[in-house]
Amino acid sequence: MKTRIFRSITKATVIGTLSMSMLVAPVCAKDVTPGYNHHIPPGIMTPDKIKTSIGTLEFFDGRPTKETVQKVYDNLDFARGMEVFLNFIPATSIEGIRLGMEELNATQSNQCAVFDQLMDSDPLFLTGNTDTVYASVMLDLEQDGVTVVEIPPKAGPGTLNDAYFRFVVDMGVPGLDKGKGGTYVILPPDYKGELKPTRGDKTVDIDIAGKMRPVWIAQSTSYSNWLILRGFLVDGKPDAASKMWRAGLKVYPLAKADNPPEMEYINGSNKPFNTIHANNYEFYAELDHVIQKEPVSFLDPELRGLAASIGIAKGKKFAPDARMKGILKEAVAVGNATARAIMFEPRVEGVYLYEDSQWFTPFVGGDYRWLIDDGKGGRNLDARTLFFYGATVNTPAMALKMVGKGSQYAYNAKDKNGDFLDGKKYYKLNIPANAPAKDFWSIVAYDPQTRSQLQTSQNFPSKNNTKDDLDVNKDGSVDLYFGPKAPQGHEKNWIETVPSKGFMVLIRLYGPLEPWFDKTWKPGDFEPLK
Repeated sequence: MKTRIFRSITKATVIGTLSMSMLVAPVCAKDVTPGYNHHIPPGIMTPDKIKTSIGTLEFFDGRPTKETVQKVYDNLDFARGMEVFLNFIPATSIEGIRLGMEELNATQSNQCAVFDQLMDSDPLFLTGNTDTVYASVMLDLEQDGVTVVEIPPKAGPGTLNDAYFRFVVDMGVPGLDKGKGGTYVILPPDYKGELKPTRGDKTVDIDIAGKMRPVWIAQSTSYSNWLILRGFLVDGKPDAASKMWRAGLKVYPLAKADNPPEMEYINGSNKPFNTIHANNYEFYAELDHVIQKEPVSFLDPELRGLAASIGIAKGKKFAPDARMKGILKEAVAVGNATARAIMFEPRVEGVYLYEDSQWFTPFVGGDYRWLIDDGKGGRNLDARTLFFYGATVNTPAMALKMVGKGSQYAYNAKDKNGDFLDGKKYYKLNIPANAPAKDFWSIVAYDPQTRSQLQTSQNFPSKNNTKDDLDVNKDGSVDLYFGPKAPQGHEKNWIETVPSKGFMVLIRLYGPLEPWFDKTWKPGDFEPLK
């Protein structure tokens, strides 16, 4: 009986097996991958030799040869070095400003650089304007702790940025005080006390030198912070704004509010100094200073890891060997070339403001964080590089639609034919009537090498519709002329160029109006003249 049952089960099993074999095609011997029992998908295999842009890579059974290992590690270090350059321009740009302030002997938070006679072309300063009176202060929250900033009434746009050029808080006209003045309190990143950042434009009363005062409170992610404020011209002159900063701007540690350090105001006008980050190997030394200065929490793990991959890490000495130093020198050169390509030949979608024009925006996507779809699409890295390689100051007031407040900007580096602007040639640029700027519009010429104001015999390589006595056409438009010499009869509207150099320009609209945003008004393109 037991024997019959066993035979019955065996027979059923055999029948089932035969049925399944009819459903599955047999693997032919020729489909079996050599060295294996079965067919292995080619896509997961590595050939013994692969020709690439870094040379021929060789393997034995998927294992790289010593020569290939060296090639790919050299390439990895090069790629990481280049990515460090592109991703850390914001950090080294702030560091460059800190170093520039040192050149002016403004090293403490109570030392303020005021451009009493405006910013001229002497300093190297990324696309600085000639049209507002800057007040510049570097905060050191590690040294000073909680810091108080008193803003006087009638201040123009002002911003505090952290050591990675991230927005902390606005002040002045687009800020929480709305141009009426007020007191801001800035908390260090590691602050553990009772003060909390305020929400919206609501103030909170705190004790400052024995008096309860309404303040706005913001917390920075870094110790180093750049406070940059702008004052408007009155009757085309900087005197009133200069006096406003020198009389009303106060910066001091909250802990010393009873007896704050006396403010020192240093005139930054007509002084050559450099605030621009290096484009060579020194870039990495500048970045290392930032990493060592700031708390670990200052950057997310991805960015920290990127810097660490080339030897820049908190608490670690940056000392690359000869091989690594050579690779980094090449990496920063290619990184710099890449940044220049992104800025002067941008391919970022949405960068051009009009279909038939060379004007393009430094704030691609209209987001001061360069987030795509509020972050759902990630961060637009090339758009961020485009901005920070050519400019400073990061605030929503420069990117968002704020009709009648804040400011808007557009670059132009080419003529209407798509050729780069050439300093030995002559051009005409038409600014149509009714420019949509409640406060003023201006055009400033810049040097493409330094991205700073073009240095010529004109101290201010710019024209401003409120500061300058411009000839106006019958239709209300203004023709500006660019070239090595003033065209006869157009001296008032001429901006000098350098025959041996190129140039680019930036148009600014302070208090931009609706026609700028809906694009019913647009500036002309550069027309080459014979």
